[in-house]
Amino acid sequence: MENDFGKALRQTAELIDKELAELIPENNGPEKQLYEAMRYAALAGGKRLRAFLVIQSADLFSVPRIHSTRVAAAIELVHCYSLIHDDLPCMDDDDLRRGLPTVHKKFDEATAVLSGDALQSLAFEILSDPLTHPSPEVRVSLVSCLSHAIGLRGMVGGQTMDIYANSKDIDIQTITRLQQLKTGALISFACEAGAILGHASPPQRHALKAYTHDLGLAFQIADDILDIEGSAEEMGKATQKDTDAGKATFVSLMGLEDAKIHASMLADQAVTHLDIFGPKADLLRHAAAFTIERRI
Repeated sequence: MENDFGKALRQTAELIDKELAELIPENNGPEKQLYEAMRYAALAGGKRLRAFLVIQSADLFSVPRIHSTRVAAAIELVHCYSLIHDDLPCMDDDDLRRGLPTVHKKFDEATAVLSGDALQSLAFEILSDPLTHPSPEVRVSLVSCLSHAIGLRGMVGGQTMDIYANSKDIDIQTITRLQQLKTGALISFACEAGAILGHASPPQRHALKAYTHDLGLAFQIADDILDIEGSAEEMGKATQKDTDAGKATFVSLMGLEDAKIHASMLADQAVTHLDIFGPKADLLRHAAAFTIERRI
């Protein structure tokens, strides 16, 4: 029987899929291929974990779902944009994503670049819309924080480190910093967004930031473990590419068993930061366990 966490995660995915389908309507005009590529990427499924974190963190402060759902959709648009660009030949050069041809394989490279760009700009259009929140201060704060999370001091900076860093020069401190930027910054924004929407107090906001700091690292270590232990069929994409390319990962630096221990420790540590919220944060606690137990 599906547990409460599994049910909530599935319901979030269904909610976000519906929201994204409305935000990116079908189009039969000259931009038809762009719309098709955006919908292809955004509606291809996925765990919607980042969206789940937005909604659950906002629920801690009784934020109306109409607001948190739009923010959750925006963060999923950014995540989809990043995956499209990551898959390009000039980046990770992947042919499959979630068991389907990547956007540049399904369409072409130019369409992939443009659809990623359009998804990113649509995310900011959503965050700045009064429908997302009536307060201009809240909307500006959301835009500012997301800009920071995905820019040169966040996701893009981390991706740059990942591309150009020499694996021989990477130690555990460097790869931790790299992944905090590349993967962790957007995960951190997910809970920060809920805190912004809910006008959280400084201690509450700090608790959520500490939670996602540990959660983001645990998530990436779990990804590195899955890249070794998972199959292409399970993952819906090629596995062991980093190993074959000689790139440094948490597993290559720590060893498989130590990496598993460290991921479990981080997940346990993440949960402790939620004590301030009591039982209202139980689904966020379950998300930490899911992060290291998932098989996709």
